[in-house]
Amino acid sequence: MTFPELLVWLPFVAGILCFFTGKEKAAKTLAFLASIVVFVVSLTSLCYSDEQYFSYNNVVYYWLKYLGSSIFFSLDGLSRLLTLLTALAYPLIIAATWRRKIKNAPAFFGLMLLAQSGIMGVFTAQDALLFYFFWELALIPVYFLSSKWGDERRIQATFKFFVYTFAGSLLMLVGIIYVYLHTAPRTFSDGTYAAHSFLLSSFYNASLSGAEQTWLFWLFFVAFAIKMPVFPFHSWQPDVYDQAPAPVTMVLSGIMVKMGLYGVLRWLLPVVPLASVKFAHVVMVLSVIGIIYASCIALVQDNLKKLIAFSSIAHIGLMSAAIFSFNELSIKGMMFQMLAHGISVIGLWMVAELLERQVNVRKMSELGGIAKKAPALTIFAVIIGLANLALPLTNSFVGEFMMLSGLFSVNKWYAAIATLSVILVSVYTLKMLQKIFYGNTNAATDHVKDISIDEKVALSIVVVGIIITGVFPQPVFDLTSDVANWILMKLT
Repeated sequence: MTFPELLVWLPFVAGILCFFTGKEKAAKTLAFLASIVVFVVSLTSLCYSDEQYFSYNNVVYYWLKYLGSSIFFSLDGLSRLLTLLTALAYPLIIAATWRRKIKNAPAFFGLMLLAQSGIMGVFTAQDALLFYFFWELALIPVYFLSSKWGDERRIQATFKFFVYTFAGSLLMLVGIIYVYLHTAPRTFSDGTYAAHSFLLSSFYNASLSGAEQTWLFWLFFVAFAIKMPVFPFHSWQPDVYDQAPAPVTMVLSGIMVKMGLYGVLRWLLPVVPLASVKFAHVVMVLSVIGIIYASCIALVQDNLKKLIAFSSIAHIGLMSAAIFSFNELSIKGMMFQMLAHGISVIGLWMVAELLERQVNVRKMSELGGIAKKAPALTIFAVIIGLANLALPLTNSFVGEFMMLSGLFSVNKWYAAIATLSVILVSVYTLKMLQKIFYGNTNAATDHVKDISIDEKVALSIVVVGIIITGVFPQPVFDLTSDVANWILMKLT
């Protein structure tokens, strides 16, 4: 089997098997082992990325030939980066939540792995119908995970999530069908003829006028903007992050938001390049508003989970603005930041999960003095917090510096306003660390114990990822530079 097939089908099969394990420990163990195997496959694929290994990274099955659709998976630099992030995140998430008691664990981990399969499909699909199928496959398990295993207000939060994502998916489907009807005919090797094609390459060459691209742009953009999310399509996110179980929040925040960014890069800019250029400043303005708005809300937050959620909205806003800057520096910085943000935000959620499991308190004003009780957890939290505020030598510094520099070359005012977020994120991140870990202990934190060996290992991997990619980012640029250059070429 090829690498993309393994990345998609391994978690899918393991997820189905999880439903039949019957016991919590067996389900956790199967899910963890499957996620390790997927990570090894993803890591190995990096060694076989050259053109001479084309057959290892591309596969096509006939499927719905009369509609011009096929099961076509492929791995290029961008897909490889995001599948690697997904493969790395899953074992970390399962390890960090290993000691959490989960009701009906076989179903829980089964759905988690099905979501991973859907995400892998989104990042590797080269057929629009296949892309849409996996987009929904990734979202549906998350809907059930949030609605069944979430907190007290999970139903309201999940309903809002469902309405937003369903509306976005519907808009995207309309866009896909319209572009499909403007593609050239496709003839398969066995002579089967289709009047149109769902191939990604056919979408790139679809015959679309400037006026058609204008409204198609908004159909696709709104769908992807909801997923990222970008202001003003963000209101579902803080509630869902607050109410969803910790492993689901990590998947949503660390990986699934990248589906929206990936959709813009792969399915929006090259398909409707004229409209993308036309509306670039509108998107950049919305993104910059979102950056400042989310940063200000994070500044006054007392709820730890909501603070991380708004911090994530601000970071994604900068990435969104960087995409539409349309220059090499910002696009490459944004691709790097997708990996950097994924690693650091999962680290933040892991710290939040380890804290909440012991104290069952989310209000930072009710915490304090944890550094005295849990010094190892404090050290990890501080390093991850410094990555969140983009301190030099951490991975976020590299990406944010490049994105802001690229944005500055397009519009200095956008860059200047966006740079305010660097100050704001420093204030609320340091304030968060000070409130939770320093000062005196209280009734809630007196009994806190330090983290276990397995939790230290999981957090160590996050910290090593932060530092290595911060000090030596070149391999990530080498991986994605061809895709970045190709996207820029399509826009000029």
